[in-house]
Amino acid sequence: MVLDEVATGTTRFGLTARVLHWTMAVLILAMIGIGAAMVGYLGNYSRLLTWHKTIGLAILVLAVIRIAYRIRRRPPPQIDTMARPERLVATGSEILMYALFLLQPIVGWALVSASGIPIRVLEGLRVPAIAPADPELYALLRTAHSALAYLLVFALTAHICAVLFHALVLRDGLLRRMTFPPRR
Repeated sequence: MVLDEVATGTTRFGLTARVLHWTMAVLILAMIGIGAAMVGYLGNYSRLLTWHKTIGLAILVLAVIRIAYRIRRRPPPQIDTMARPERLVATGSEILMYALFLLQPIVGWALVSASGIPIRVLEGLRVPAIAPADPELYALLRTAHSALAYLLVFALTAHICAVLFHALVLRDGLLRRMTFPPRR
């Protein structure tokens, strides 16, 4: 793992960063789909809610690990094709996404806590409440959770579009920083 991170001084992220990135990407995309199904009342709502809470807590744990890792290990330098304004936007959007990776699950956890319904994940594991049971707080947190979800979808869409622009139009190797090299 460390060899990969130090390797040749390339601009590739370390193995740990890449695994965390892609694991969270899959979980977050699943959460968006599950959240949309819940809003549209598609499928078994109770089962969707259980999955939503479980995956949400997993994302929160992974976000904390990812931020701790990021603090301990500097990312590779940004690529040369990015001008200063683009670097500032990339850094700002990255900070926004990290904040959303933390805020969205915490607000969701508080939302379920405020509903007064016991929080259970993974087939019955009980999670402690982090907010008092209160209908007005529940309504406020539900609105906040929805607003954060839309903001997260916007931020992820912008992130994906920027990466695709670099990969398909500029062809500058930006995507390779976060992918896994083919085995030789």
